[in-house]
Amino acid sequence: MPHLHISEFKEIEFPSQEDGVSFNFIADNANHEEEKLISVTVDEDEFFLLVVDEDKKKLLKSDKLTRPASIYNVHKALLTYAKLSKMDVLSSNVPQNQKNMHLQEVTALKDINYFATDFPKNKNIRIEVGFGSGRHLLHQAINNPETLFIGIEIHTPSIEQVLKQITIKNIDNIVVLSYDARLFMELVPSNVIEKIYVHFPVPWDKKPHRRVISTTFIQEARRILKVGGTLELRTDSENYYAYSYETFIAFNKTTLHINKNKDIAIISKYEDRWRKMEKNIYDVTMINDEESPELSLEGDFNFSEVKLSGHEILKLNKKIEKIDGGFINFERSYMLKDGVMLRLSMGSFDKPEHLYLIVKKDKAFYYPNIPLKSKSNLVAHKFLNEALHG
Repeated sequence: MPHLHISEFKEIEFPSQEDGVSFNFIADNANHEEEKLISVTVDEDEFFLLVVDEDKKKLLKSDKLTRPASIYNVHKALLTYAKLSKMDVLSSNVPQNQKNMHLQEVTALKDINYFATDFPKNKNIRIEVGFGSGRHLLHQAINNPETLFIGIEIHTPSIEQVLKQITIKNIDNIVVLSYDARLFMELVPSNVIEKIYVHFPVPWDKKPHRRVISTTFIQEARRILKVGGTLELRTDSENYYAYSYETFIAFNKTTLHINKNKDIAIISKYEDRWRKMEKNIYDVTMINDEESPELSLEGDFNFSEVKLSGHEILKLNKKIEKIDGGFINFERSYMLKDGVMLRLSMGSFDKPEHLYLIVKKDKAFYYPNIPLKSKSNLVAHKFLNEALHG
């Protein structure tokens, strides 16, 4: 996590601009005076920097909930704030060097709204969930130039490495998304995907609810795959294989192909290592046999007039409300110069959305983006809207 260890936090005037970075506003934690959030815009990325006391150190770092895919923009924001505020930086892990030349003109990196507003469904499309080093993703894209590949990954160094290779190799049929794949699946139109690759997902043996493969994920995969399309799981974990097989086979009707130590055209550096260790590699391929009804989600994320006072909204801090098929957790509350802000987790229990809600007078809006349009998020929003209306 990029950060600056500072002797003392110094607040600047908001809003301010410096070196192409906009500092929009500051939010003070209503219950912990040492924590602050600074709204930043760099290029088209809008996110928070976090001021916090951690391990007896005062740090300025990136907020995990809103951190953009471009780590360079985080570095730029941190260094620019330190320069503008003239803070005393005791130590830093933020590089001073310029942006990698291969990332200067990146167009492959997309925001979730790119897919939510106009999904590119009039193409042959494959999805790779957790592409890691990108060997398989790049190989498939180069060898299938007429197919669009959507690579989903949340590990920033992996994303930047693949973006660099896309530029160097001049590949124009990959788009990259930094997002929870389980949430992303819910906005994909029905019957449009040829293949879904899930190669070597984290086993999460101690936290099975965090696994990519689940009943809900398989249901969504069946919906978005074309008839004859496949979901391909590849894992070195015997426990994950056994769990996944039981999850697949629990469906009333399913077609599966099982392979052990199958040779494929390209392998990851981890698989290469595991093969040398003589570890077994398991493949479970689900073939979709049925056409699904079109995706239909009614509703929006607009708020009606807010009737609760700022004081009443702040009192929601730490409350958890269970709703039909999900929940809302009011995790933290913040004071703004002209309003209040809440940090929320909401939606389904297995794959909640994490975001902020700003309330100014009688107006409320999500920040920096609205939630993904899913059934559970729409239900959670309806409850939240009614709660704020009083």
